[in-house]
Amino acid sequence: MMYYENQLHSQRNLSALPSSQQILRRFSNPLDCLTAHLILECAEVLAGVKPANLISIVNRNQLCGRNLYHLWQSHHEELAARLPDLSIRVLQTRERATLLLCYNDDLIERHLAHAGIRTLLHKAGYEADSSIEALLGELSRRIENNGSFPHEIGLFIGYPAKDVAAFMGLIKLPFTCQCLWKIYGNPDRSLGLAEQFRCCRQRMGAILATGKQTALQLGNSSHPFFCHTSENDYQYHAA
Repeated sequence: MMYYENQLHSQRNLSALPSSQQILRRFSNPLDCLTAHLILECAEVLAGVKPANLISIVNRNQLCGRNLYHLWQSHHEELAARLPDLSIRVLQTRERATLLLCYNDDLIERHLAHAGIRTLLHKAGYEADSSIEALLGELSRRIENNGSFPHEIGLFIGYPAKDVAAFMGLIKLPFTCQCLWKIYGNPDRSLGLAEQFRCCRQRMGAILATGKQTALQLGNSSHPFFCHTSENDYQYHAA
């Protein structure tokens, strides 16, 4: 019962935080605005609790008046120096949006090297002995050549293997509930992982909401996102 009470408390805290739109308004420089958007959307990856995230950069004006799609086209090459621990791969570019896979090289390599993940990817048509680059390349081709996401994409972005396998119909487990993804079988570990993801996003959102330039300096070892401030906080460094 305590877990679900904590989950509701976290959701209330999240609702009290400024929205993404409000956060982006606090960064007047266009590159800072784009950087803040990616940092917020990749909080779980930067924390080391998720290997990758999908981010859609939509071609429309935000409430602050900026168009992130246009900012991406103009400033994406400058992001590498600002986000040294984040690799960004363009999976699809359309007139209405650009789809990015943002990941930590070490985390995704360890994650995709897991024997269970490899088995599921092989069943989905990937070569069993493919390199990480080959796996990402095949994923890119499948997304670029189709109008929808391949179901196995959940494996790349760190959703629990049992949930992805059940969603793909590779194993039989009863549908249990829906959070950030569809959960099958015993939900406890999946819900715990989803809560970790939410806590990372909540913490990063609170830091970015200050509008301080230092919030964008992830290479700084004293960045508050990576500082362990309470015995109840999650450890934000990769295990």
